[in-house]
Amino acid sequence: MMIGDVLWALIGLQMAMGLFDTVIHHELTERLAWRPSQAKELRLHAIRNWFYAVLFAVLGWSEPNGLLAIAVMILLGIELIITLIDFIEEDLSRSLPASERVTHTLLALNYGAILVLLLPVLLDWSMRPTGLMAAYHGVWTWLCSGASVGTILFGIRDMSAAVRAPKLVPVNAKGLVPAPHADKTVLVTGATGFVGRRLVEVLIANGFSVVALVRRPEAAMDLPMPISLVTNLEQIPSATRIDAIVNLAGEPIANGLWTSEKRQRIIESRRDVTRSVIELVKRLDARPEVLVNGSAVGWYGIRGDDELDEASGFEPCFSHDVCAAWEAEAKPARDLGLRVVLLRIGLVLGVEGGVLSRMLTPFEFGLGGRIGSGNQWMSWISRDDLVRLICHAITCEKVSGKLNGTAPKPVRNSEFTRALGRALGRPTVISIPAAPLSSLSGDLGKELLLGGQRVGPLKALSTGFRFEHPDIERAMKALFRTNKDAGNTGRRRADRAEVLT
Repeated sequence: MMIGDVLWALIGLQMAMGLFDTVIHHELTERLAWRPSQAKELRLHAIRNWFYAVLFAVLGWSEPNGLLAIAVMILLGIELIITLIDFIEEDLSRSLPASERVTHTLLALNYGAILVLLLPVLLDWSMRPTGLMAAYHGVWTWLCSGASVGTILFGIRDMSAAVRAPKLVPVNAKGLVPAPHADKTVLVTGATGFVGRRLVEVLIANGFSVVALVRRPEAAMDLPMPISLVTNLEQIPSATRIDAIVNLAGEPIANGLWTSEKRQRIIESRRDVTRSVIELVKRLDARPEVLVNGSAVGWYGIRGDDELDEASGFEPCFSHDVCAAWEAEAKPARDLGLRVVLLRIGLVLGVEGGVLSRMLTPFEFGLGGRIGSGNQWMSWISRDDLVRLICHAITCEKVSGKLNGTAPKPVRNSEFTRALGRALGRPTVISIPAAPLSSLSGDLGKELLLGGQRVGPLKALSTGFRFEHPDIERAMKALFRTNKDAGNTGRRRADRAEVLT
């Protein structure tokens, strides 16, 4: 008995769905390799990948007979048990996106169909004398070879990430801002986003009360407590005391191509939430002191090597249109007596999300490098520095109007990629050509990847804000530091204290 076309098609489908689940969910969406809580899940993934690698290699190039066929059946059974344990671990340790649950269900059903068709073949092979007969199945042999190599590599990476996970040191949210503020209440829109989630954590840890606007309450279940959740600003009673509003909500700008529908969603999502914020301010019995409204350095347009600060002008482009529309909706708050801060945010660095998280997988596999010429400027800021800057804008009355949320030392893309490679201990020799990138992604690629701005935080510095991570090398080291690094830092600080005393 031989492996039939239907069975090969099911095996190919399992490969495709497994690749989709790994890349889209584990890497891009959930970023499991950089979540200390997922060490056990990563170990299960690594072991399961190695079992798959053996199965793909054996079935792609041979017919295992006798005891070897029985061994393959045992491997299939063990793989099934590991998958069931993995499902339980995932449910206990994290909230799975709906698409990941659907993918897992399809993978399980398809695996069951594979077993139904493959087990009779293996039983037939098990009746033969023990041996490994060479076999060639055309394109399926080469697909199995590629899948085997891929699962081995991801298995190695997942196991190394599992070993690394407990050593990663999250920065304690308490004390990240100078003084506790138990008497202030902050409304945060976009509270479950990459920046908003950390902002809420820091605010609560440092004594603020927080009201969070979220679209899906289930996405906010892991936010720190105590917190007040609303899904619509109309749910907030007029008598509620709100001292500050931080408005970060909006359709992600870098997820998906800029079709006409996507462009409209990007702009209208920001307009709608900001208009709702203004309406809330109008009906509150006591109006807030300050509105910190999100924007981005895209307001300045593509500016080449021009050195930009809050007083600089702009060049027209879609990114500018988005930011200008967002800022325009926030400006009426000034007429209502609020101090308005238009926070023009650069590329926010953190392993949990943002631009850097999308780069981690290729860079970890040694496939990272500059984009295009690498000469375009990247105005960046660490996530914790951005959160600290937002808190500075809330509490410092001198901060109003335009405020650049960028580190003092922007870098070219080539320098950024080298710093990331050094922090990960990986080469950065592979580059992405500009022409195909521009052709495939259109304005998104031209503005966000191949264009750029050289923006400085003049107002932040002039109002007394100090960056913890002013340069890219220090920022990268902080992002990837381990317990050992933190211990060395502590000892160096202690040594300096001894010298000073």
